[in-house]
Order: sequence, then structure tokens, then C-alpha cells
Amino acid sequence: MPDLYLVGFKGNRKEYFFNKFHHSLKLYDYVVVQVERGEDVGLLLQKASSAVTIPKEIRPGSILRPANEEDGRKREENRLDEESAWKRAQELITKHQLEMKLIDIEFQFDRNKITFFFTAEHRVDFRTLVRDLASEYKTRIELRQIGVRDEAKRIGGFGVCGLQQCCAAFLTKFEPISTQDAREQGLSLNPSKISGNCGRLLCCLKYELEYYTTVRKKYPEVGERYSRNGVDGIVDKISILDDYMIVKDELGEEIKITGDDLIDVVKTGSKPFQNNSNHNSGNNNNQGGEN
Repeated sequence: MPDLYLVGFKGNRKEYFFNKFHHSLKLYDYVVVQVERGEDVGLLLQKASSAVTIPKEIRPGSILRPANEEDGRKREENRLDEESAWKRAQELITKHQLEMKLIDIEFQFDRNKITFFFTAEHRVDFRTLVRDLASEYKTRIELRQIGVRDEAKRIGGFGVCGLQQCCAAFLTKFEPISTQDAREQGLSLNPSKISGNCGRLLCCLKYELEYYTTVRKKYPEVGERYSRNGVDGIVDKISILDDYMIVKDELGEEIKITGDDLIDVVKTGSKPFQNNSNHNSGNNNNQGGEN
């Protein structure tokens, strides 16, 4: 079976393609690939491992060739023409009084298709807009309505953590997220702290939840009494990410207990701690607040 490669396109779109023609390829070079209606060009990101599984409904195309200088010039021309098409599309949207926000325009490499991405509060009848655009550009026109999370993915940027947005970096699909996911991780429910650039709840709240849930099982609640291996005191703080808790003894001394010290709690189901109503402050804000 030919090697499988991940190829990246404009708007942080990524797809897999087979090197059926056994070209000599170099990562982070541009390649021309076969798509449903012709050819497109993208950046060769990585060679897929044997562990990668492709859904049955997806049939990867082929890498036709490494991009040459002429392909590079054509690609740059497309990017410039996308800028001019943006201005024209905005004029037509205003002309037809359509309540939609244009997000991005993408010319397929061979210009067999131009895709206009937009967001809208409600359903938009854009048939007249499509006719005008098709008449002007003499090619297939596709208007694709996307959500605000897809908008953030296409535009890209950095999250509140200072890293590249998860949606633009590696996430391939969006999953439903609720404030309960934040509660499970002991986070503040302040929208400004748990929302991404798209205005929706942070994607990391979902894919980090399993780790928090697994690690959290090893620990008692903040305020409970802990008594084990000569340590006797009240649980004062739990750090899920660093996998440790702080226990304060009667003298106020802080003792650090790591998750490894509690591993047999999970295996045996023993409880080296108990509820203590005199000390149970319920201060769950300290639990995992380092996300």
C-alpha cells in the first residue's frame, strides 16, 4: 500500500492523500493533489503512521506531484485574486441586502471552484448572489455557511493559554461542551475565563476532562481529613495537572502528597481519608485551577 500523508490547505483544513505514484517527497514542501473536481495544492505536513485509521466514508485522493515553480506562481496569483474577490463579494452582498458575514474566500488551485465561507444568524437565500458570482468568475461557485467555531478555525490565532488555538492546530472535529465540564475540573464559571476566541466554551474543557476525571478519583475532597503513613491532617489544596495535594497538619505544616502515594487507593478502593464537617470548607476553586 502506498504511503499516506497529511496535507494542509488554507483555513487550517487538513486531509490525507496517498503517494500512489511514489514521488520523492519532502515535508513542508507544497504538493499538487487530486480532489473531487480537479487539482488543489497544499503543504505536506507529515507522513501518517500505521496507527492512523481513516473512516470508511473518506477516500483519500492521490498526490499528483511535488509543486514546481510554475505551480508556486499560480498559487500566489490565486491568493491575490482572492483578495480582489473579497471586495467584489462584499459589494454584491450589500447590493442584495443579504444578512451574512463573509469570512474567507478560497480558490481551488485549478480554479474549477471558488468557495465563499460566511456566517449568518439565520438561513440566507443567496441564489442571486451565486448567479452574479458565477457570471463574473465563469467557474463553479460554492457558498458555505459555517459556525463561529469553524470561523475561528479558519482564521486561526492564539488562545488564552498563549498557544495556537486547538481547533487550528490539531482538532479534527468539534464536540458538544457544557459548563459541567468546567465544574468537573474545578474551574471558575466566569465566561471570560472559559471561552475561546469564538465566544464558545474552550475546546480543551472537553478533551482534558478525561484526564481530570481519572486523576481526581485518587483524591479526597478539599476539607476532608487525611490519615496515612504517619501523615494526619486536612486536605488544603489539590493540583490535578501536577498530580499532588497539600495536607495541613495540626501545627499548620504543609505536607505534599503525590498521586503515586495514592495509587493503591484506586487499586484497592481503600479510603485513607474521611469527611470532617469541622474543616469541610467546600473550597473547590483550588481543585485543578491550573488549567
